[in-house]
Amino acid sequence: MPRTALRICPLCEATCGLTLTIEGVTVTGARGDRDDVFSRGFICPKGAAFGQIDADPDRLRNPLVRRAGRLREATWEEAFDTVAAAVPDLVREYGPRSVGVVLGNPNVHTMAGALYPPLLVKSLGTRNLFTASTLDQMPKHVSSGLLFGDPLAIPVPDLDRTDFLLLLGANPVESNGSLCTAPDFPGRLKALRARGGTLVVVDPRRTRTAALADRHLAPRPGSDVFLLAALAHTLIAEKRAAPGTLEEHVEGLRELGAALGSFTPEAVAPACDLTADEIRGLARELAAAPTAAVYGRIGSCTVEHGTLASWLVDVLNILTGNLDRPGGALFPLSATDRAPRPAGPGKGFAVGRWHSRVSGHPEAKSELPITALAEEIETPGEGRIRTLIAIAANPVLSAPDGDRLDRALAGLDFMVSVDPYLNETSRHAHVVLPPPPPAQSAHFDFAFNAFAMRNQARYSRPAIPLEEGRMDECEIHARLILAVSGLHGAPPGAVDERVIDDTLARAVTDAHSPLHGADPAAQARRLAGRTGPERRLDMMLRLGPYELGLEDLLKTPHGIDLGPLRPRLPEVLRTRSGRIELLPDPIAAELPGLRAALADRPAALVLVGRRHLRSNNSWLHNVPALTGGSNRCTLHVHPQDAARLGLTDGGRARVAADGGSVEVPVEVTDAVRAGVVSLPHGWGHDRAGTRLGVASAAPGANVNQLLDGTRIDRLSGTAVLNAFPVELTPLP
Repeated sequence: MPRTALRICPLCEATCGLTLTIEGVTVTGARGDRDDVFSRGFICPKGAAFGQIDADPDRLRNPLVRRAGRLREATWEEAFDTVAAAVPDLVREYGPRSVGVVLGNPNVHTMAGALYPPLLVKSLGTRNLFTASTLDQMPKHVSSGLLFGDPLAIPVPDLDRTDFLLLLGANPVESNGSLCTAPDFPGRLKALRARGGTLVVVDPRRTRTAALADRHLAPRPGSDVFLLAALAHTLIAEKRAAPGTLEEHVEGLRELGAALGSFTPEAVAPACDLTADEIRGLARELAAAPTAAVYGRIGSCTVEHGTLASWLVDVLNILTGNLDRPGGALFPLSATDRAPRPAGPGKGFAVGRWHSRVSGHPEAKSELPITALAEEIETPGEGRIRTLIAIAANPVLSAPDGDRLDRALAGLDFMVSVDPYLNETSRHAHVVLPPPPPAQSAHFDFAFNAFAMRNQARYSRPAIPLEEGRMDECEIHARLILAVSGLHGAPPGAVDERVIDDTLARAVTDAHSPLHGADPAAQARRLAGRTGPERRLDMMLRLGPYELGLEDLLKTPHGIDLGPLRPRLPEVLRTRSGRIELLPDPIAAELPGLRAALADRPAALVLVGRRHLRSNNSWLHNVPALTGGSNRCTLHVHPQDAARLGLTDGGRARVAADGGSVEVPVEVTDAVRAGVVSLPHGWGHDRAGTRLGVASAAPGANVNQLLDGTRIDRLSGTAVLNAFPVELTPLP
């Protein structure tokens, strides 16, 4: 007889609750959980395809080990023996700097990816950490770190209570949101308008999100930073800036006005391809709204001045008095956050505490730009990366110049990949360790609850018992840590117990901890949970702000609603001054370059990316239910540009840029503005040696191959993936 089980969807940032239908050990259906306290039954096509994703026949069931140049199936013991025999010796011979760790986007969608990679990096002693953040969100981390002293203190729009939402470079109707965890983002935008609010979308494409807006502005790609600067300038120049109660927590207001003095609406209008009246009118609307929130994402991050644009988003929220205010942009408080501390100065935040070996890129949030990975492997000398551990990462497709990285990976002394697929990156590994399907894994959203637009906590135990021959993902990570650190053979639970012991030992001596003064051994014995990860979750909940424990979550399978976001200033501030530092020195140092860029002559044709509702970067192209329809790798071209260049709808074109060229089908559409073409990210499944039957049958083109990795946002090291110049040539 079929049965049902609850599960939190791990396929995007919305974290919707699902009800799975299971027959035997197979997921045969998925629908939205109507009783979920957060998502209330919402589901998107990705969640509905959960069963196909879970049962994908191309998922690896057993580890692979390279023998005589070929990857062959092996036992788990053989796989970890191989790692333990190679990595510690390489580290001893060449030093910790010879090891690199790459973390892909799916890491933040699993419990294992949240709990273990920091321990892995620490055990290796390396500073060569590369993650998907420098392909996506690092500008927001850096700007938040500089403003608030904490790179994880990212305010999110209060979607359900705001009166005015200004949304830039984001298409949440198709992406489901990013750095703003909000199930049913489309429904929330419709509700905003239904209650009389205003939605303004700034995007060079007429996206499905733009179609919902009261007003859609289509500026030149890459110009969001100029528009935002002009909006801030107008608020200050017209004396419409009204920080209100924020003013006591802010320093640098006077200096900000002088720093933005050059960015008048008239000065930026040509760069944006908007009129000065449109810009000035938008600033006045923003100031006049009872409550308002400004929200910017991928399109304003993965550009040349992404950190400045991210900074200006929050500057506008501050100038209008909408930061840390209901209806504005507030700081979430996750159930596994530390219990609130008294306000006061902190250590602050800095970039460039160390630099990459070859090009001298500064670190940001302990990470180096992923665009530097290939050169760090290829370039001879002390500290060359010889050993690489890639966890849920496919940078051959997701990072610029995958061809170069592809060649570099082939030259490594040793590589480990934790991945369920043999994909364009993991095919280079000497050992591949495949996690089980998501239905066989427990789930708690450590990362995304910290960006949720409503505080809540939900936990899913595995919906299906772990299949014989498979290994739990948390155990894979724990065994990997032991293997690379010379402790191979120790019980994997020792990793979790060490974390528990260390954390409780610190907690009981912390005057602000809920466990201050307690006996750490007694507290460890109190922890609930069947597994080490569950015990760690229980500990984090007990140390958190809501006096919860694992048992509370197990008793409430649809989740615990912890209420709407609340004002949290000044407790979240960790700057050295204990205040919001509105014009930090690294930002001020970049503004002269931004002013100079106003005079740049725009390229005739630039490229931007595109999100698909039924996709997530390079992950889901192997799922039949999510292929076809609008989820296609086509080049969107405006009719005027098509006529000028001799391109036809359904024909093919060669697209060329700094890093090379790709050939793609053309789709002529006025959904993009003239002078802009759009190609989606994550495609290019045409390399030999992979096991992706569905994806390789319709491989698409790798848009990131158009880039050579030299275009980056200097402050954050984030790759420029949008608004770069291209040339188009029609093909027969």
